[in-house]
Amino acid sequence: MTTLFISDLHLDPERPEVTRLFGEFIDGEARGARALYILGDLFEAWVGDDDPSETGMFVADALRRLTDAGVPVYFQHGNRDFLVGQAFARRAGIHLLPEHAVILLDGEPVLLMHGDTLCTDDHAYQAFRAQTRDPAWRARFLAQPLAGRLAFAAQARAASQQRQQAMKADDRAQFETVTDVSPTAVHETFARYGLRTMIHGHTHRPAIHEIDVNGHACRRIVLGDWYTQGSVLRMQADGAAVLSALPL
Repeated sequence: MTTLFISDLHLDPERPEVTRLFGEFIDGEARGARALYILGDLFEAWVGDDDPSETGMFVADALRRLTDAGVPVYFQHGNRDFLVGQAFARRAGIHLLPEHAVILLDGEPVLLMHGDTLCTDDHAYQAFRAQTRDPAWRARFLAQPLAGRLAFAAQARAASQQRQQAMKADDRAQFETVTDVSPTAVHETFARYGLRTMIHGHTHRPAIHEIDVNGHACRRIVLGDWYTQGSVLRMQADGAAVLSALPL
């Protein structure tokens, strides 16, 4: 059976066609999978499990149908939905993974991660990430009224878009370097975990990279985003990896 991996759907009420495609994928191909792994940024923004958004309820119901059908679903936090908590997980019937998770795929250890921790050249983002992952910050944020949290998310998204546009206008080559993974961080991560395969998202640059790490042949698989199409990685029982687009 095939194991499926997706990330960076950025589901949002403003793009209902992508949410619809996700529902079709869950009720279709995913029903025949051994397991489904969602490696972060399932949502464009998530400000707490108490947000009664229609998109959140649609996703939870779809995932619950899948898990009730016997397909386990595993979720890893991304930079947009790191506040997804146990309440949502219980509602959706999914398992929350740590930010670095090693799983066995047909006997081979594979490292799963969202991928943002590999972008170490983006110092501004890494500083923001450190702040927002602090337990004290999270507690203060979740204690705010829902309206305030939603306003913060909207402001943060607008600021991020403005920063990226400014970076592209100033130096496109530098933008591509800063927003992609650091080769040093990739090599260090492979060496730290001592395995040959890594799967992540975040950079929106789908590809399968074959690299040498200290004399060992390693494979870094990058998942695609769901902005202009869907994107899925199918890991076959023989270890073959197939990255495919899903048309809207």
